[in-house]
Amino acid sequence: MTIKVYGRAGWGSAIVEAQLAWYGLAFTVEPVGDMLRDPEARKKIEGINPLAQLPTLVMPDGTMMSESAAITLLLADITGKDTLVPRPQAAERAPFLRWLVFIVANIYPTFTYADVPARFVEVEAAQAPFVKTIDAYRQKLWRQLEGAAAGPWFLGERFSALDLFIAVMTHWGPKRPWFEQETPRLFAIARRADALPELAETWRRNWPT
Repeated sequence: MTIKVYGRAGWGSAIVEAQLAWYGLAFTVEPVGDMLRDPEARKKIEGINPLAQLPTLVMPDGTMMSESAAITLLLADITGKDTLVPRPQAAERAPFLRWLVFIVANIYPTFTYADVPARFVEVEAAQAPFVKTIDAYRQKLWRQLEGAAAGPWFLGERFSALDLFIAVMTHWGPKRPWFEQETPRLFAIARRADALPELAETWRRNWPT
């Protein structure tokens, strides 16, 4: 049975695509237009996921699954593997859960708010300062994550889904050159994940250039 991934190249769906590819699970990608600029693309997803967010999955039994952290844990359960998610008894389990939730609850929402500020701030003159504040806050959060990164992977010697989140999200603002300069450990993790042969096709599909 095949999982359907509603996705757009370079967006959050790439995090889940990478996990599916890593596990060797069968999936197809249903392309979605730019929901930030195309109302029709947004409507397409709203019919499946009322929040119109990516990633959105349709599981083999027809149920909808969203929220990247929940999907990360679910896929580990489905496969029974611990290659991306440490098992409950593992020493890395607690820090994995802590920083997984930190990323999705703190860093990820900054893009929701800043990408289309008019959805949250009605006064046009206030939108640019709003975005500037969010961008600064996001950088502060990335620096906090940098302080917790062990190397060579985020949890140390153990590769995990956290490294996939970092690899994808460092492509977004403030972009890879900023990470190279300001958070070198996160940048190194991202570049190391870029080089994983198991994910080469996923990265090509999402960043073809």
